Amino acid sequence: MPISRGSSRKKVVAVKLRVEKGGLLTTVQDLGRWGYQAIGMPVAGAMDGFALQAGNLLVGNDPGAAALELTVMGPVFAVTEGEGVFCLSGAEMDLKINGERVPCWMAHRVKAGDKVLVGGPVGTGCRGYFCVSGGIDVPLLMESRSTYLRAKIGGFEGRALKAGDVLETGPLPPLWRRLEGFACPGELRPDYDKSRNVRVVMGPQDDCFKAEGIETFLNSEYTITNEADRMGFRLEGPVIEHEGGADIISDGIPLGAVQVPGHGKPVVMLADRQTTGGYTKIAVVASCDIGLLAQRMPGEVVRFKAVSFEDALDGAREERARLRALAVARAEYRSTPRSVAVPEAKLEGKRFFRIIVDGVSRDVEVEELE
Repeated sequence: MPISRGSSRKKVVAVKLRVEKGGLLTTVQDLGRWGYQAIGMPVAGAMDGFALQAGNLLVGNDPGAAALELTVMGPVFAVTEGEGVFCLSGAEMDLKINGERVPCWMAHRVKAGDKVLVGGPVGTGCRGYFCVSGGIDVPLLMESRSTYLRAKIGGFEGRALKAGDVLETGPLPPLWRRLEGFACPGELRPDYDKSRNVRVVMGPQDDCFKAEGIETFLNSEYTITNEADRMGFRLEGPVIEHEGGADIISDGIPLGAVQVPGHGKPVVMLADRQTTGGYTKIAVVASCDIGLLAQRMPGEVVRFKAVSFEDALDGAREERARLRALAVARAEYRSTPRSVAVPEAKLEGKRFFRIIVDGVSRDVEVEELE
């Protein structure tokens, strides 16, 4: 027997955020603009794709929904309308709601009048992903909402966020309220340990390097220089010797390609990479380690480890398995019965059913799917 009060439901308003501080580099990103490299359009998208997908799962979104990528120092938002849940995945950063520190990798509920502040890193990593229920709603361009900064397209007016910008989410996902407090289990979170080697698959032009050059590449430490951005990381370290010249006929550049120009220093191509290039590529970073590299900052050290294509594929499968496990954990959390306090003053526009589980009476809020 339902204990409903009132015949009308209050319309759920999408969350609106006003940017009070833009942070160092805050852009709208999803999983990228795939399928257009043949016409010269870079992919863009999140530097750490796993963190973006996991964050979206935590707040009830599709894994590839648009979110905000924060770099080193995050923004300050004021919630001006609506309510929803958000989380900050990726790097551990100083996250506060209304001045109170709250954990990353957990869904937090916010409403109009709240203020969210994201400071700098407090652990490993330098890129966070601000995922909010409904996803960041900006126009699609070539099937993606990602920002490509060099061409000033996509995302929010093709640029990083600044004070005064107003963002709005898309339609809120069903049962979003029940995700408040949902945290990513520790075993499913990425490990950004700076001592971990970055796994690479050798090729496609590793035959253009001397045996000594390949040994140098795999047994040396390289430091990320200040010439490191969303396009790629230039590394400083021992020279990698070519067998002949460094130039080839231009061909496609995959995510994680390690180019070695004539000066012998590696350059790792990342999210905003160009579509083709004419430098030899000694290796390609395994997709499962792109986030591990992207979370490092200038001045930090990188070491490479060669693995087989099959090992790299296993790593990608393991990453997908962790996302599936997180989706299962979300379903279990969302469907777990909880007692619901039903103060008379808050009943308007809501419906509750009283159910009995193991002899315990519970009032469960019901939300209609649209």
